[in-house]
Amino acid sequence: MSELPPEQPQQPPYAQAPPPPPAPGYTQQAYGPYTPEPPATNRATLALVLGIVGLTVCPGAASIPAWIIGNEAVKEIDASQGQLGGRSMAFAGKVTGIIGTVLAGAGLLAIGAIFLISALVVDSVGDCEATGDDTSFSVHC
Repeated sequence: MSELPPEQPQQPPYAQAPPPPPAPGYTQQAYGPYTPEPPATNRATLALVLGIVGLTVCPGAASIPAWIIGNEAVKEIDASQGQLGGRSMAFAGKVTGIIGTVLAGAGLLAIGAIFLISALVVDSVGDCEATGDDTSFSVHC
C-alpha cells in the first residue's frame, strides 16, 4: 500500500503577495545654525530695476545704465567678502542691460535700413516720367 503525502492547503490563484515591510523611519538631518543672508546692496536693486525698465519701456535710455551699474555692483559685492548680498540681482541687471542694449542697437539698425531703402525707392521713382491724357496713362523710367 502506498502512502499519500499529507495534503497541502491550496491557495486560490488570485491570492495576493504579502505586503512589503514598512519603510524605515524619518531621521532629522542636522543643520548648522541659521545665518541670514547679508543685505543686498542698493546698486544691485537699481541695476535690476533699470534692466527690467530697459527691456520693457525704454531700451536705450535705461539698458546702458543698468549694464554699467550692474557691473559695478557685482564688483562691489565680490570685494565685500560676504558682507553684501544681492549678487544674483546685480548680475541679472547687468544681463538685462546687455540684452536691452543689443535690442536697442538692432532697432536703430532696422530703422536706418528702412530709411535707406525708402530713400533709394524715392530716388529711383524720381527718375521716371509719367505721361498720359484722359484715356491712357503710362510711366517710363
